[in-house]
Amino acid sequence: MSDYVAPVKEINFVLNELAGLPELCELPRFEDSSGDIVAAVLEEASKFASGVLAPLNTVGDTQGAKWADNAVQETAGFSQAYQQFIEGGWASLSCNPEFGGMGLPESVGVATSEMWNAANTSFALCPMLGDGAISAIESHADDAIKATYLEKMVSGEWTGTMNLTEPQAGSDLAMVRTKAVPEGDHYLISGTKIYITWGDHQMTDNIVHLVLARTPDAPEGVKGISLFVVPKFLVNDDGSIGDRNDAYAVSIEHKLGIHASPTCMMSYGDNGGAVGYLVGEENKGLAYMFTMMNHARLNTGIQGVAISDRAYQHAVAYANDRVQGLAPGDKEKGTIIRYPDIRRMLMVMRSMTEASRALCYVASSSFDMAHHGNDQEARTQANARGELLTPIAKGWSTEIAQEITSLGIQIHGGMGFVEETGAAQYLRDARIMTIYEGTTGIQANDLIGRKMIRDKGQEFSRLIAEIFETQKELAALGGEFSTIADSLTQRADALQQVANWIIEHHIDNPQLPGAVAVNFMMAAGTVIGGWLLAKGAVIASAKLAEDESFYSAKIITARFYAEQIMPRADAYLKMTESGSAMTMALADDQF
Repeated sequence: MSDYVAPVKEINFVLNELAGLPELCELPRFEDSSGDIVAAVLEEASKFASGVLAPLNTVGDTQGAKWADNAVQETAGFSQAYQQFIEGGWASLSCNPEFGGMGLPESVGVATSEMWNAANTSFALCPMLGDGAISAIESHADDAIKATYLEKMVSGEWTGTMNLTEPQAGSDLAMVRTKAVPEGDHYLISGTKIYITWGDHQMTDNIVHLVLARTPDAPEGVKGISLFVVPKFLVNDDGSIGDRNDAYAVSIEHKLGIHASPTCMMSYGDNGGAVGYLVGEENKGLAYMFTMMNHARLNTGIQGVAISDRAYQHAVAYANDRVQGLAPGDKEKGTIIRYPDIRRMLMVMRSMTEASRALCYVASSSFDMAHHGNDQEARTQANARGELLTPIAKGWSTEIAQEITSLGIQIHGGMGFVEETGAAQYLRDARIMTIYEGTTGIQANDLIGRKMIRDKGQEFSRLIAEIFETQKELAALGGEFSTIADSLTQRADALQQVANWIIEHHIDNPQLPGAVAVNFMMAAGTVIGGWLLAKGAVIASAKLAEDESFYSAKIITARFYAEQIMPRADAYLKMTESGSAMTMALADDQF
């Protein structure tokens, strides 16, 4: 079992060189931040991840959370770790200083979230959902709700959840049936929610549930959904904990992975009604919840990065330790890292992980600029870029995590199939990531429908133009950089052509977007990831004298990706062009 070591130098490189951290630190909101402060924060986060969270990962997997008498008991050691988490200020890192946050860029929070998820995905899910709940309340709730809940949530003293799904309402939230009946200054909530991550635990004094429900006169469909704050314990006027609310975890799911993260069935109102408080206006709940959901989607992409990096580190450690036979050209027995095919698999894992990290960090920093930029035009453009990248960051990063964690098992050989080596846990934990917070298909349809067709591909074309600017820099450097430039040119041009084709023909064929969306999204992720690695290689070429080992590895990794991974985009785009007709060719009863 290998130890987790956060890739702090790599994370600093991506934040500073690709995600624009220096520019963010010049904004008034982040004027107290600096590259040195962020570097120090990341070093301390690395220590906490490796020293406190990582040792609990296997324990959480083997023991898991337990449920009895409508209450969840978290895995042994998690409560103590969580107390250290809030004492260290980690919960408030990128939150608004108005409510007690440290006010660092959200992209820095994303970097620490990668560390928490790589060290212990089950643990990391708890503060991740809390961050999303904070965003929704801060953006949409009235001052009274903010005053009652935000400081405790920002500090981490209270956690938060997101309650959307019901037994009959999965992705189709128009079918939500949970009721909210007005009574004085509050509502009485009744209904059942399922798949509620960290819906109950004993680590904090309170849990703040954000619940979608319908008022009595609400219109049908998604236009009749409202959002409510439903605390586990009511809060007295002086801020102290009051009576137990009528909101209980009535069971937890038995899952393939993330065993220490309790996935709860929540029942509201079994004893007369759970007290809830309306967020914003009635019937606008789904729009409000998307503030939280988009936050969760980007952070799920980070989970994909994190679990990929953990699987990669685990595989490297095993390959360096396992002695087996003579590698070609060697005269003595050595470790399996000498075998070309092992190195091929490790390079696939490494290059795709680095590409997905860059994609997710750049998406996050776009929102930092969108929320806090100096002028409206900059904020608008940054928001468009962040919204375009979010479904790719979530969908592509979690899809490739399935391949990367599987390769981690393959490198272990038969030992990878044995639970004791730990490699299998990463694959099991990763499997949910393509499903929750919107499946891969939902992300892909969001990319095509809401992000490309809606603006007729303007932001996508702007991104492609930036890719061609990088291509020019690569071509100017010559040598091995020309190989990367040629690869980038070919795929970026093809990606733009297929995007134009989808936008042009979707009206004539309403099934087209859904039929081609996933393949197009996978192509886009592959190309954008390769572009960001290529940008990193250009920067690395000017810094070789500073650290030849680190920066030469950046160039080698970018070239490997250009030659071995980027050709996948050709296949994805070819499948995109033929996908509409062949996807719909069989009749329903032929399946």
